[in-house]
Parts: sequence; C-alpha cells; structure tokens
Amino acid sequence: MPSTALGNRLLRRLEPDRVGAAATTLRVGFDDKVYSVSLLAAIIESLGRGGIDPRLALEGVPLSARALRSDETRISLHQFIQVCRNAAKLSPDPRLVYRTGQRIHLSAYGMFGFAILSSTGFRQATHFAIRYQQLAMPVLEISFHEDRGRAVWTLRPLAHLSTDPHLFGFLVELHLSILTSLHRDVMGPSFVPSEIDLTIGPPRDSKLYEPMFGRPVLFEKTENRLIYETKWLDREAQLGNAIAHHETVNLCDHLMEQLHLRAGLAGRVRQLLLESGLAATNCTRVAKQLYMTERTLRRKLHAEHTSFRRILDELRMQLAAKYLRETNLTIQEIAHPLGFSQDASFRHAFRRWTKTAPLEFREHLKSSTNRRESTPP
Repeated sequence: MPSTALGNRLLRRLEPDRVGAAATTLRVGFDDKVYSVSLLAAIIESLGRGGIDPRLALEGVPLSARALRSDETRISLHQFIQVCRNAAKLSPDPRLVYRTGQRIHLSAYGMFGFAILSSTGFRQATHFAIRYQQLAMPVLEISFHEDRGRAVWTLRPLAHLSTDPHLFGFLVELHLSILTSLHRDVMGPSFVPSEIDLTIGPPRDSKLYEPMFGRPVLFEKTENRLIYETKWLDREAQLGNAIAHHETVNLCDHLMEQLHLRAGLAGRVRQLLLESGLAATNCTRVAKQLYMTERTLRRKLHAEHTSFRRILDELRMQLAAKYLRETNLTIQEIAHPLGFSQDASFRHAFRRWTKTAPLEFREHLKSSTNRRESTPP
C-alpha cells in the first residue's frame, strides 16, 4: 500500500488544480453549448413579468419551456446574446432592463452563486467571483480593482458586441443592474454604490434611474463602472460559513474542469471521443466527424495548446481513475474500453500518469475511505 505522501501526490495529479483551473482563461467558443440554462431562465422569467412574451424572447433560440427547467440543458453565449437582442427590440420601456437585472439573484448562478453567498467576508466573495467568473457565462469583459479607497467594477465590450450599440447598451445596463442586485444579496439591502458610470448617452428619462441604484447614473463616461467604498469589503458576511464555502468552491472547481473539457475544438474532440468510445476512435475518424482533414485538426488543436494524443491521454487517465475509484472492475475490464489491447500497456500508461500502479491507487483510496469512516465525528 502506498505511503500517505505518495497517496496525496497522486490525488493531486488526478484532481483539478484549484488555482490553475480558476485562473486560466478559457477559450470558450460563442457557439459552444457549455453553460447552465439557469441564468437565462431567470432572465426570461423576469422579462415575462415586464410584459415580454417568453416565446418572443426566445425567437431564434431553439429551447422549449421544459428545457428551460432542466439542469441538464446547456446553452451557448450566442443563444444568451440572442435573447438579449430580442429583449432589447421588444421592450417599450427602457427601464425594463434595470428591473429585469434587479430581479436576478445569486441563486440563478447555481454553485457559483452559493459559493459567493457562503463566503465569510465580502473581500473573499469578490476575489472568488473574479477568479471563477467564467462559470457565470460572461458576455462582457468584467474586471475589478481597488483604487484609493474605492472598489471599482469595470464592464467592457467584447469586440464583436461593440458593433451593435443598442445590444451592447442593453447588455451593459443589464449586467450593472444584476451586479447591484448580487451585491445586495451578499452585503445586505442597505448596499448602495457611490457611483454608476455608463459610456452611452443619457436617455430622456435618465433621472428615473436614480431610485433604482440609490445614486444618480452618470452618462457619456469613458468606462462602464460600478464603484463603491472599499470599507464594504472589510465587513464580515452574516450568511458566511467557512465549511460550506470550502465545499461549494470544490464543486466549482469540478465545474471549471467540466468547462475546460467542453470548451473550444478540444472540447468537441473530447465529446466525440466519449460518445464514440475511446477503443473505437482515432484521430482520422474524429477529423472526419468534424468535417476537416487530420492535418487541419492537429494544427487547430496545436493552436489551442493541446494535441489529439494529449486529449486522449487525459480522458483515459480520468476515466481510469473513476473506474478504479467507483467500481470493482478488474484491470482487464478497465483497460479494454479505454483502448488498450493489453493489460500491461494500461498498467504502464497508468504508472506514467500517476507514478503508481492501478491496484495501489485503488487500495490507497479504499484505505483513505476506511480511515475517514472510522474517525469519530
């Protein structure tokens, strides 16, 4: 049986790296269906309260009412943007976008939202939100910094959104109002920003926006920003819980890993490998399924800093660890579906991945579980 140090080392190899997973910028394609539908469903429900027919809001987005309620539904950034484009055209009331955003709460963001809510302090919640923002389906570039006693959130357009001022204005106003609502979820209903800046020009009823934020909205500024005093960040969160926060962050790490697996061309390759079976699929077949040559596929994967072999190895390692951890399958029963013709080849590959043998890995997991179960609460 491996030593504790060895066991901890191999577990670190197999579990997602928290810092790496959160800090790495994902290359998610706008058509990649990788995001939970929960936020979009909440926005459509809020638009419905404002008088917009959900069927019209979903025009051009093939999602049924049932799909909007399913935790298995995944949507793309383009689908989310299309709903916002529809809403921007349909709404007769320019204030509807603010009202829509202020009805959105942290629960619409799933585990990402609960991790924020369980943070023990507001500064911790802010740092987490920035590091894991990819889970929140960002359609704008959102950044945060502190400057001379001010906490500053900045929203910038992605390149192709800046060509449609009406849509971009809608998205900025929506996200600023959501951002204000989320701060009130965490910091309490007394939270009021000290300044709201917008790059767009002032509408005719701009004074009506002040009651929504508790401060006047400043238009024709150089940046879209939400600003408040940093003393807010130094407060303890009344709903915070260190254990719950740790557990939800672990779940968010897993979600980040899944996002990595699904994103971009590499994500589509992984999906095809999983659907077709690792034992029956090779690079030539995957390239054909993606309507490109094998050479083109390899070149494009290289541009994403990966390769077909690396993707295949990562999937094999993850599935092998899962089978060893969660089943009693023999080495032969595990090796064949992973594409290994001989048991010895699988053992050699597993030792290369983890620096330990498959059965040693399984025995270590069992002993770790037994120790946890025998430890009194």
